[in-house]
Amino acid sequence: MQRLYPPSGQDTYDGHPPEAEDLGTPVGLAAAYAYPPRAADPYLRANMVASLDGAALADGTSAPLSSDADMRVFGVLRALADVILVGAETVRREGYRPARARADFAARRAAEGRPPAPAIAVLTRRLDLDFTAPLFTRAQTPTLVLTGAAAPAKDLAAAREAGAEVVIAGVGDGVDPVRAVRELSARGHVRLLHEGGPRVLAQFAAAGVLDELCLTVSPLLTGGDAPRIMNGPAVPGPDAAGPARFVPLSILEEDGYLFTRYVRA
Repeated sequence: MQRLYPPSGQDTYDGHPPEAEDLGTPVGLAAAYAYPPRAADPYLRANMVASLDGAALADGTSAPLSSDADMRVFGVLRALADVILVGAETVRREGYRPARARADFAARRAAEGRPPAPAIAVLTRRLDLDFTAPLFTRAQTPTLVLTGAAAPAKDLAAAREAGAEVVIAGVGDGVDPVRAVRELSARGHVRLLHEGGPRVLAQFAAAGVLDELCLTVSPLLTGGDAPRIMNGPAVPGPDAAGPARFVPLSILEEDGYLFTRYVRA
């Protein structure tokens, strides 16, 4: 893997010099994707993959768009996070399992007082989830279920019986992105990673809580009518006139795949 941007000699926002990187190791790749030094404030980044023509899925899942390098970045971003947010539809479609502990990051996470693996936080309105699945029954760090206050009591009880931690993050039957971030932060989860899907991610971006987008651009053309990485409400800029602007932080490359990081302007 090689860095294309910023050029050699130009530091990234956290003062990490690109020329000192070792992008061939998990620890070196983690340095390239370090969260900014905001110990108390929540920071939400999203990680998504898209084809050259903008498709977020191929044959119904994101796997055909990915690569070995993309999966390495995927694993490192998870290892750096406190919690991974994902919509219920994506959980069902992609067959989500608990995040695994990674030996390369065990000492770092222990020294920071964090569990060996990040928690998965499932965003759901109807709680139509399989609570017998490994995501709930085999999670090293208990899975969280984020839903609205109007969720049926029997479904909330089923989630708790499966070992999930229920978080009420909305006044109706849905999840309020601002409240979701606040509730997770109150539980000590300040390094947040959003993995979609497109509808839920668009809601978080439109609410103004998305700080960073890590987008893998796959060198594939799919055609068809697959969704984009965000399919939902418009994402307004700071003055509500026109779309929100993000600026590039870094671009890495391997085997024709571009690994981009964009942050809010």
